[in-house]
Amino acid sequence: MSEIRWRPTLLIRATLLLHGAAVALVAVSPVHWRWVLAALVANHFVLMLVGLWPRSHWMGANWTELPAAAAARREIALTIDDGPDPVVTPQVLEVLARYGVQATFFVIGARAERYPELCRDIVARGHAIENHSQRHRHNFALMGLNGITQELQAAQATLTAITGQRPLFFRAPAGFRNPFLDPVLSRLGLQLVSWSVRGFDTRVNNAQQVTRKLLAGLRPGAIVLLHDGNAARTPAGQPVILEVLPALFDAAAARQLRFVTLRQV
Repeated sequence: MSEIRWRPTLLIRATLLLHGAAVALVAVSPVHWRWVLAALVANHFVLMLVGLWPRSHWMGANWTELPAAAAARREIALTIDDGPDPVVTPQVLEVLARYGVQATFFVIGARAERYPELCRDIVARGHAIENHSQRHRHNFALMGLNGITQELQAAQATLTAITGQRPLFFRAPAGFRNPFLDPVLSRLGLQLVSWSVRGFDTRVNNAQQVTRKLLAGLRPGAIVLLHDGNAARTPAGQPVILEVLPALFDAAAARQLRFVTLRQV
């Protein structure tokens, strides 16, 4: 995927116009600076709320489900975040192989550098590895243009060097973002992906509860989110994802849904 022309959304265009008008108004009539400041504060508050809404499309193109053609084919995508994990990921791969399911792994670059052979095994088994930033910084949504660019470029270089495949998709850490992300994605030729349904399996240690949440949103075109990195453990010490996957796969088969990677859509 080559560079994509950046097309700002209506919200971003309105923000740019507001800032331009604010500068002009203060230059012409400084006495109105309080009203200008209030308008800018309100605008930034809206941007913050939108940035904290992972499934929003107001800041740019965002896959919250698969394209309509994939949904018509009854396809769904399993996406797995925050790995690779040297303990959990190999077990996840065995479950996927047992059920013949291909998944998309959103991998952290720094973790890939620690476990490169595990990443190569993921790709060799027919799964896809995509960009989940280089360091998964908790302040990602507060970073500026240069910081976001460096995070994404570093992960692109890391994952391409390890797997031989250039990532085509990006998922923001925790799904949070700001207006600087979309132009960076366009420049790097990356498509932002969030999800249709998630079970909060990094925090909820009840596998049945996570499963019920996922099955409630399991429909054609769904993008399902689970975690091999930072996975919650059941009271018995089992990573939640390992108990959830068989039930998820059985339910998908019963509903005649077929798993594909994001690259296969």
